[in-house]
Amino acid sequence: MKLLEGAVDHGGSLGRARALFPNAVLPFVDLSTGINPHSYPLFDLPATSLWRLPEAARGRELVEIAANTYGAPSPASVVAAPGTQILLPRVASLVRPGKAMVLGPTYAEHARAAAIAGHDVVEVSDFAALAEADLAIIVNPNNPDGRVVERDRLLVLAAGLRAKGGLLVIDEAFMDVGPRKHSLAGDVGQGGIVVLRSFGKFFGLAGLRLGFALADAPTAERLDMQFGPWAVAGPALEYGIRALADLDWQDAMRASLAEATVRLDALFSRFGVPVAGGTTLFRYLSLPDAGGLFSGLGQGGILLRHFSERPHTLRAGLPGSEEEWRRLESALADWASRREDRSKGFKQ
Repeated sequence: MKLLEGAVDHGGSLGRARALFPNAVLPFVDLSTGINPHSYPLFDLPATSLWRLPEAARGRELVEIAANTYGAPSPASVVAAPGTQILLPRVASLVRPGKAMVLGPTYAEHARAAAIAGHDVVEVSDFAALAEADLAIIVNPNNPDGRVVERDRLLVLAAGLRAKGGLLVIDEAFMDVGPRKHSLAGDVGQGGIVVLRSFGKFFGLAGLRLGFALADAPTAERLDMQFGPWAVAGPALEYGIRALADLDWQDAMRASLAEATVRLDALFSRFGVPVAGGTTLFRYLSLPDAGGLFSGLGQGGILLRHFSERPHTLRAGLPGSEEEWRRLESALADWASRREDRSKGFKQ
């Protein structure tokens, strides 16, 4: 379908959405990302967070809180960065260029970052194949289908890679809403493991650009030295410190997202759209007419994530307001009605 040739490589670009659907109903309801539409409550920042360079003491406080929240062995195992994206090629460079394997299909930036670091990169669908890698990369829970690899299996893989000087990278960007018992955050002290954690997705503050790498202390120090002072901006420090320590908000948000996911699944089911997986921040849809659904909803101003390399699948985030829920329901009803009309036409 020609309309889909210009589909965005990443979700969240309203400028590209307007180019793709110039006659869409506006404003767009952007369901193309896995970012929480209910952000951590905004608060008045201290003016010094903008006027002054970040104080080293605030940076230390942030990594202490992050270590506690994520379950890292100690603050010495935590590196704070301006988003996890900037960490990807740096982490891939921790091992000399060799064979990098990414468990896919998954977030495409991991393969690109490994190639930037000089690795020969291949995407594999078989978990067992990762044992042959020098650098193995797994997104857990996976984006976009929500697949989860159990902790015990990951530790066996990590041990094999560590024995030959390799590295296992686990991107836990969505572990805040995943089965946290399968996180490797508490195991990084063994060495040969780097865990990535994203702040912006669960807390709904992606624009702050804040993320973390968890590793054994010597590896964390190697990564940290690449950034130098003031890597994390003052406002991101303030939000990170407050939000990561707010465990009550986190627990309440997980429960709220779970309820919204049940509601979203029921809405899709009502209009014959099968949900094939996902997390409580996004749902993974698989259907023969994925292109038609993407286009139909796009014309109605509802932006989903389409995958050109997997044309029968879509990813849908959560609506953020009752108005957005109503618009999604209306757009789905219009799409289903047109589908029924086409079906009747074929039968005639």
